[in-house]
Amino acid sequence: MAKPTDGKDDNNPNNKQPMEVNQNLMMVINNVILIVVFIVSMFVMYISLESSMDKKIAKLMPDAEQGGDEDADEEKQEGILLNLGDFILNLADTNARKYLKVEVSMDLSKTAEEVAAASAPAEKPSGHGESAPKDPNAAIIAEMERYKPAIRDAVISVLSNKTSEELSSPTGKELAKEEIQENVNNIFSGQREVMRVSFGQFIIQ
Repeated sequence: MAKPTDGKDDNNPNNKQPMEVNQNLMMVINNVILIVVFIVSMFVMYISLESSMDKKIAKLMPDAEQGGDEDADEEKQEGILLNLGDFILNLADTNARKYLKVEVSMDLSKTAEEVAAASAPAEKPSGHGESAPKDPNAAIIAEMERYKPAIRDAVISVLSNKTSEELSSPTGKELAKEEIQENVNNIFSGQREVMRVSFGQFIIQ
C-alpha cells in the first residue's frame, strides 16, 4: 500500500532557488562592502599623505626664508676685521715649559652710526681744489689702534692660563676663543661686539 504524499517534492528544483538567490545576494553585498572599504581606505591614506607633505613643506619653507634673512643680515652686519698679529707666550704647563705661537684676528661689529655712514651715498666735491671725501673707516681704524693694547692683553691673559693639552684639542681651542670673545666684549662695554675670534698659525712647542 502506497504512502500518501505530503505535497512536498524533494527533487523539485524550484525548492533550491531561494537558497541560491540568497547566497548570490550575500556575495554581491560582500563585494560591494569590500570595494567601499577599499575606496575609503585609499581616500584616508591620500588625505594623510597630503597632510604630511604639507607639513614637511611648511617646515622647509620657513627655514629657507630664514636662511635668506640670515644671509641678508650678515651682509648688513659686515663687521670690522681686526688683525692682532702674532703672539708668542708661555703656557701654563707645570711638567715642562711649553710655548705657543699663534696669530689672532677677530671680527668686530660696527656701531649704528658706522653702519649708517657706510650705507650713505658718498658726497662728491662741488668744485676744483676741494679735498676728497674722508674715508668712513679711518675713524674706525684709529679707534681699533687705541684699543689694540687692551685687546692683546686680554688675549695673552686667556691663552697663557691654558696648558698645551687644553689647546691641543679642537674643543679647547673653541673654549679659548669664547673666553677671549667675552673678555674683549667687556673692554668695549657694549659699544661694539666681537662676532668671531679666529686663530691663524697655531704652533705649540
